[in-house]
Amino acid sequence: MTATEISLREVRDSDLPLFWEHWSDPEARRIAAFTGAYQYDRVLFDSHWAKLRADPEVLNRTVVADGEVVGNAAVYGPPDEREVTYWIDRAHWGRGIATAALTALIALDPTRPLYAHAAADNTGSVRVLQKCGFVVTGHERGFARARDAEIDEVALILRAV
Repeated sequence: MTATEISLREVRDSDLPLFWEHWSDPEARRIAAFTGAYQYDRVLFDSHWAKLRADPEVLNRTVVADGEVVGNAAVYGPPDEREVTYWIDRAHWGRGIATAALTALIALDPTRPLYAHAAADNTGSVRVLQKCGFVVTGHERGFARARDAEIDEVALILRAV
């Protein structure tokens, strides 16, 4: 098996329909669990992305694997509460893309600490975060829109080296 070439680039208008497709996948939503209303309504999605792209405090990137747009990753929030998020198209899970993309993303933002949250049973996402240096700092319960229920959530932090 050949290695996949992963890169991050600025978000382009042409990426948004692909992001919508990725975020609209019901199984991916269920596994991610913590979703926003903008992941269920295209008008809200477009408004959400317009705000994200206009905010200079949000570091948004498109994830490209072997020349194909496969997801997005971002760092957002005030300096003392910066958090990472990423979404990789389910068709590309299990190939190390999320780990490579998150590694590249956190290299672009020197802010530390960085925070992350994941559904406790989303072992793939928790594993990606841990491979990138995040450590679990606690467990919480939160409402997961995609599951219409309160579920266990893991809080993680990436501290300065």
